[in-house]
Amino acid sequence: MAATTTDFLFAVTAHPAPPVLALRANRRRRISPQAGRAIEMLGHAIEYLADEYVQEGCSFTASDPQLQAVHILMALNREIYFECPVVPSFKERWNAMLHPRLA
Repeated sequence: MAATTTDFLFAVTAHPAPPVLALRANRRRRISPQAGRAIEMLGHAIEYLADEYVQEGCSFTASDPQLQAVHILMALNREIYFECPVVPSFKERWNAMLHPRLA
């Protein structure tokens, strides 16, 4: 039930990402234990609120405080994730090794 609810919620709230954000999103990130724990806790809170929302059978309205809370938590989750440093690709590491002044 939780995965279906979460997938449904993401489908409803998904917005097209700007091109720069889309490029950054496909890169691996070095997530610290603190950031990982925060992302995990926010994910559980989002899932809990989404499940509760569906169980109550509420209709989707922009002014619904419970839905706004889910949006806030999702934004915090993305913010924490995108603050984690990007892991350099093999090509970037290779170029840095061959041309240390250019890196």
